[in-house]
Amino acid sequence: MFGGARHLALAGAAVKGEARAWPSPFARGIDEVLASRGRRVCVLASGDPFLHGVGATLARHVPADEMRAFPAPSAFSLAAARLGWPLADVTCLTVHGRSLDLVRAHLHPGRRLLVLTSDGAGPGEIARLLAESGFGGSSLTVLEALGGPRERLRRAVAEGFALADIDPLNLLAIEVAAGEGARIVPLTPGLPDDLFEHDGQLTKREIRAVTLAALAPRRGELLWDIGAGAGSIGIEWMLADPSLTAIGIEERPERAARARRNAAALGVPGLEIIEGKAPEALAGLAAPDAIFVGGGAGEPGVLEAALAALRPGGRLVANAVTLETEALLIARHAALGGDLLRLSVARAVPVGGLTGWRPAMPVTQWSWTKPGEVS
Repeated sequence: MFGGARHLALAGAAVKGEARAWPSPFARGIDEVLASRGRRVCVLASGDPFLHGVGATLARHVPADEMRAFPAPSAFSLAAARLGWPLADVTCLTVHGRSLDLVRAHLHPGRRLLVLTSDGAGPGEIARLLAESGFGGSSLTVLEALGGPRERLRRAVAEGFALADIDPLNLLAIEVAAGEGARIVPLTPGLPDDLFEHDGQLTKREIRAVTLAALAPRRGELLWDIGAGAGSIGIEWMLADPSLTAIGIEERPERAARARRNAAALGVPGLEIIEGKAPEALAGLAAPDAIFVGGGAGEPGVLEAALAALRPGGRLVANAVTLETEALLIARHAALGGDLLRLSVARAVPVGGLTGWRPAMPVTQWSWTKPGEVS
């Protein structure tokens, strides 16, 4: 019988076989379960083991017909019942063993969040994150040890949160309230440029929106962002759906560090940044479903390596602002097809006491889908 020390203690005398507490790291315990194949094995879990639980982890390795699961109400279901919140209208998140920055992308006025934390410090840490991001007026409910004799609900406001002695088994309910200047991450591609920390090496919002449309993210896909700069393309790719992943390749260490900071600040801390120069830095990376070449398209071997690495049915988008790189993209379009666009944007700016248009540098964009069946 496998389970957490707490679960095994609760089971007590009901445990008839060999009791094994989950080791650290957790993955080693999964290996021990799989090594017991052919024997009668029980895995203890509280709540619904297929909602961010061990059941979902085991199901990646064990066929459903080799398992019998007995789900109970999850912490999310119990919390919704205590608060009277319809689960269909609530965003359920877990930051158990994960970065608290995952909460940031969901902070919209009036939204209700249920957040499963790692320990007793979690609610206070999330409250500080909210206050620092302009959401200090948000109403919080800490739900502790739900479904047991120690169950307790306590309420507070994010700004000045001072609840103490919080049970390690807790879930935080958030009713989001935005103050002036709150850092709200819009739901559409083409985020405002000022949401990103950058040194000028940034795909501007209008071009970024068109680029994301051409990359056409689909559930579960991986993007390579070659020449990541501030990381904006990879960040917006990952914001489109929680299943999406991205790897940014950036030669300059200071820009790589900046891209990581932007990813955390915008709620996608899982963006992977590789410090190195393409095409050498591409070696050994997981095969991508989409590639964006925003910097370095004119460097020797970069486009060739990208085209070779792309999965069949995958999309490649390359942007150029120089005539030399534009010529390369025009040649690729002539040889391989795809779509070729010229994008021009002008912004209204003061001219003396009047207003005039100031054009940004035009961008040539080549987008191409690799022949072959989508895997």
